[in-house]
Amino acid sequence: MEIMQIRYFLEAARTKHMTNSAKNLHITQPALTQAIRRLEKDLGVPLFAAKGRNIVLTEYGKYLQRKLEPLMDQMDAIPEQLKMMVALEGETIHMNVLAASGLVMEAIIEYKKDHEDINFQLQQNSESELYDIAVTTKLFYQGMEEENRFSCAEEIYLAVPEHGKYGGRTSVCLSETSKEGFISLLGSREFRYICDRFCQHAGFTPKVIFESDNPSAVKNMIAANMGIGFWPEFTWGSIDNEHVRLLKIEEPVCQRDIIIKYNRNKMDSRRVVEFYEFLTGFFERRKEIEIWQDNY
Repeated sequence: MEIMQIRYFLEAARTKHMTNSAKNLHITQPALTQAIRRLEKDLGVPLFAAKGRNIVLTEYGKYLQRKLEPLMDQMDAIPEQLKMMVALEGETIHMNVLAASGLVMEAIIEYKKDHEDINFQLQQNSESELYDIAVTTKLFYQGMEEENRFSCAEEIYLAVPEHGKYGGRTSVCLSETSKEGFISLLGSREFRYICDRFCQHAGFTPKVIFESDNPSAVKNMIAANMGIGFWPEFTWGSIDNEHVRLLKIEEPVCQRDIIIKYNRNKMDSRRVVEFYEFLTGFFERRKEIEIWQDNY
């Protein structure tokens, strides 16, 4: 199969109309028809069947469409990915921020005060490897040592109403909350996966009554006393609401690691390394402040 044949086939499969497909491809309808017939001959199976003035995919055609569409999407994305690789050589630090986005933004704002010439581009893509620095998270017991990597442990608390059955308490066993309504991040977020694992260890599946891909929305809903939720105090900060309190989770152990790592994918990575060292130092200082506040 030739790439042009594949593009012709996918366009015809999308519109299910040869004339319209030919117009979209800027070729004549007979040329498109001949290209499809050659492809069918090469593969030895019929890909389309006539249906009135339109066409429909055969089962062979449907199978081929399912297989080829993701491949073509990947091929079409290559030029943009190459452009991004070129951009990585400039004065822009590309970051993939999958955790602790609030703290990362604070660090960037602080860093920019003395480094106005450095630009930042942030993405949230768990599949992407095109970044200079990534901030991710994982369960504390899943560790594997890697080069160019910083790890910061974080305990996760439970945010609950100040009054009612949790009133006056400082800790809780997670199993006690199995009937509660949880406010949570969407299932695609790594923090949500970690919290779901905590609940599984406690013997239940959380009843999620509100979920969002926006950490700020989740924090605000918990603070508004609309339900209970997991709260990473180090990266999210203390709750500024007198009607909500944070309880230490006694069982199971609820901790995660914040991971910061960088790639040496530039010919000159000094700028990346400098910001990586600033960012890890920023996290370490914030962690020390949290420990001091807990002790006093």
